[in-house]
Amino acid sequence: METTANALVALVAVLHAYILVLEMFLWEKSPGRKLSGFDAELARASAPLAANQGLYNGFLSAGLVWGLIADDPTGFRVQVFFLACVLLAGLYGGFTANRRILLAQALPGALALTAVLLAR
Repeated sequence: METTANALVALVAVLHAYILVLEMFLWEKSPGRKLSGFDAELARASAPLAANQGLYNGFLSAGLVWGLIADDPTGFRVQVFFLACVLLAGLYGGFTANRRILLAQALPGALALTAVLLAR
């Protein structure tokens, strides 16, 4: 179960690194505009906000990687903390911004958090 938990944590970390790239560097380009559904003008106007969100996603990714490489009990605690952050952010975003966030962020975070807790 520990291998499954580590794989899920790594996948969530990669997902948030990918979101960082989309929001910080590709927001005004085709991949970012496809994600947001914004036209060029709105993408340009919202780019600073998206970059800020991207930075936060990068922090989530970095925290999950830290949790994977740190020895226990620190690694376990860091994973639980950052996965809880991912889950809460996904729930909030899903209920306030776009329902797709529930599947794209909250669900992977919940699955990884469950696996980490069960592996303990």
